[in-house]
Amino acid sequence: MHTLHQAYIDGAFVPVMGSEVVECINPATQALIGTVTLANREDAKRAIAAAQRAQVALGRTTKAERIDMLLRLQAAVLASTEQIRDSAIEEYGAPFARAQWVSQYASQCFASAAQTLRDYELVRPMGSATVFMEAVGVAGLIAPWNSTAGTICSKLASAIAAGCASVIKPSELSALQTQVLAQALDRAGLPNGVFNILLGRGNDVGDEISTSPHIAKISFTGSTSTGKLIAHAGIETMKRVSLALTGKSASIVLDDANLDTAIPLALNAAFMNNGQACVAGTRLLVPRAALNNVIERVKTFVGAMVVGDPHDPATAIGPLVNQAQYDRVQGFIRRGLEQGATLVIGGEGRPAGLEKGYFVKPTVFADVSNEMDIAREEIFGPVLSILVYDHEEHAIDIANASPYGLQAYVFSQDQKRAERIASRLEAGTVLINRIVPELLAPFGGVKQSGVGREFGVFGLEAFLEAKTVAADAPLLT
Repeated sequence: MHTLHQAYIDGAFVPVMGSEVVECINPATQALIGTVTLANREDAKRAIAAAQRAQVALGRTTKAERIDMLLRLQAAVLASTEQIRDSAIEEYGAPFARAQWVSQYASQCFASAAQTLRDYELVRPMGSATVFMEAVGVAGLIAPWNSTAGTICSKLASAIAAGCASVIKPSELSALQTQVLAQALDRAGLPNGVFNILLGRGNDVGDEISTSPHIAKISFTGSTSTGKLIAHAGIETMKRVSLALTGKSASIVLDDANLDTAIPLALNAAFMNNGQACVAGTRLLVPRAALNNVIERVKTFVGAMVVGDPHDPATAIGPLVNQAQYDRVQGFIRRGLEQGATLVIGGEGRPAGLEKGYFVKPTVFADVSNEMDIAREEIFGPVLSILVYDHEEHAIDIANASPYGLQAYVFSQDQKRAERIASRLEAGTVLINRIVPELLAPFGGVKQSGVGREFGVFGLEAFLEAKTVAADAPLLT
């Protein structure tokens, strides 16, 4: 049984001043596995003050000093890979393969940031002026529960590379993941206050971070509705804001695609992380003439997916994070049926043989139109909608007929054709014949899916401000 009641502030684990206690439930068994006492607004103020103090020295560090910090963080997190993986499996039911990938990616974030910083010119001439790229100041980093370690490490790596001290607020649903990661980061031995971590509610800890005049930058990953509140709260102090938000990604299977490879990839994109991923490809667009062939392949592939114990490497789909999310997904499945979609496989209730746990049947609908709720809203569960198109322009129109634009997928045997379609899609990232991202390339959304970019050079520059210094030329004598 885990009993967590500390925040990480000013280089030490300290008791929180908050008093609200929430339970940690294993979503696969519905058993109580721990309790966590949440931080409150006063804890947030302590963390912000610690980051302020650290910012003075951190903002003056050299590139070499920050690279050294990043490599120490990489080594510390790498040494905790297994613990990070296991905490994600235990706390929100991440399938073993997904949790393993995220835990390895978490340490790689720091190596990638070090490489990016090493090659980046922080001082450069422009015309008769010199431009200095300087730290924006103390950053507030707000991370979701469905990829806690990966998201925190990605944001923190860019912040430190830029010279920004941070206050980190993970979701209160990620207490175990946060504890394991905080212990790993602490072992890197960075100066006190360079990063501070506390769990708390959005209406006090989140609000303090979003409104404090001592926070210069917010980097948030989560829902569009929450992102709008954060951006609005920060406007009074003119915070710099990066938002990675809701997605409803389209996967376009072109008529020349090899269905033997395209359909498994598209289904893995749809059901990754139990469907609890902002980049999940939950709208599958297929040529009308290929629909029956696609449906048969979908039935076979999904029917063979193992749903169950997330610790088992053979498991493709584990449980959803909690009862509320289980109920939400069941509601979407009912609405899909009520609004006229045809159930291909799956449906309401738990899979056979699973009497406990927040398990959902991997569910696929056909005869879906873009006006249906299941095609328009982010469900955050293993529910896929199949939509048909008649020609390329029709496919592009359907894919773009969404308020969101985070990611898209294109499957084709003609690379040039796929690239031409990718150029027309309203999405921050388009993956062609793959579902694994390039982690040095910019990541972020268009439309209601976000503002700004993360990863690589773009992630670094999100924490930098340009200062121009122009002086008169010396008088000639």
